[in-house]
Amino acid sequence: MSEYLPIGSVVRLFGGTKKLMIYGRKQIQSGVNRKWDYVGCLYPEGNLSEKYNVFLIIMKLRKYILKGMRMRKKFTRGNY
Repeated sequence: MSEYLPIGSVVRLFGGTKKLMIYGRKQIQSGVNRKWDYVGCLYPEGNLSEKYNVFLIIMKLRKYILKGMRMRKKFTRGNY
């Protein structure tokens, strides 16, 4: 997957049972200073607190259930 999913996309991870909603891209996790492709929260619960943030890499996404809002400009891993 070379194109980022839009903010608001709902996804499921490999081995996961809960749905997650993407609310950020190209995130750096504080405390460990690790770069991730996405940050998400439980869906439909939403962002409950920082301890419920789920940091994701593209390769761990099993499928997307709902694609979020699309814009005319495509954001890819190379031009973001």
